[in-house]
Amino acid sequence: MFKSGPLNLITDVAGLKVGNAQDQRLKSGVSVVVCEEPAVAGVQVLGGAPGTRETDLLEPHTLVQAVNAITLSGGSAFGLDAPSGVQAALREQGLGFTVAGYNVPIVPGAILFDLPNGGDKDWGRYSPYRELGYEAAINAATGAFPLGTIGAGTGATIVGMKGGLGSASTVLPNGITIGALVAVNALGSVTVGDTDHFWAAPFEIGEEFGGLGWPAPIPANAQTLRSKATPAIANTTIAIIATDAKLTKAEAKRLAISAHDGFTRAIWPAHTPLDGDLVFSLATGRTEKVLDQADYIELYAAAGATMARAIARGVFHATPEERDLVPTWSERRQQR
Repeated sequence: MFKSGPLNLITDVAGLKVGNAQDQRLKSGVSVVVCEEPAVAGVQVLGGAPGTRETDLLEPHTLVQAVNAITLSGGSAFGLDAPSGVQAALREQGLGFTVAGYNVPIVPGAILFDLPNGGDKDWGRYSPYRELGYEAAINAATGAFPLGTIGAGTGATIVGMKGGLGSASTVLPNGITIGALVAVNALGSVTVGDTDHFWAAPFEIGEEFGGLGWPAPIPANAQTLRSKATPAIANTTIAIIATDAKLTKAEAKRLAISAHDGFTRAIWPAHTPLDGDLVFSLATGRTEKVLDQADYIELYAAAGATMARAIARGVFHATPEERDLVPTWSERRQQR
């Protein structure tokens, strides 16, 4: 049986810091994972409508072997400005790679679509996402951070309720730690049918998202496809899976692929043509353990389980704000 880390957050992975910045009037924000030392990274995109920056350089056959940070942002394509703000903050701190005498921080990023969510998007000539990215990076720290309506999850929604920023961690029997950070803004549903029970229930540790388990019996409408009433492009779940294990770029890509299992365990349906579902992976290499075949299988299995838990926790911890168009999970449960 898996157990969570002490914080049950991605910051249980040694070598990582997390920062969040948001604007409640805008109903959007940015989350960033900053690597204390450059970390091996990968990516896997399985949604049909992604929005990304610098994902090509993460492929195993490309030159760059490590990154300085990963950015998750709201704002649709406007949010692709956020990594520029993160890059500026890291450059001021002297973080990056030296190229011909110049310091270049490597900051891939991805965005979700949260424009029609009740927030004021009349920001003038330039969007605020570069500054939000800068603020998130400056505030990045080890230790605990809030979940739910914060950072990239500030304006996120799912079917009939608010989404949010989720995180979880797992410590494997061999001592390896794995953690997930996810902004949940899916086309589909994270609960079973019209119940309050999370699809991710079999992977729950303790009562980290309510302890409800699966409904009994499973409702007849569990397989009914339910999607958001907002415009079809208002979707996408973006995430980071991280470990302190030493991985190659190819192994990091396999980690990102495996973490997508958590999407399919926690969201119904996932990976649709109208979602930009994406997982970045990070390997800090802080542990000295040499992995054998059984260790890799366990690591990749834990990636999916940890991601599923993080998705449920993001929705579970969402909080109500002014001008919300849909209730939170807690509000909907209280109304029943």
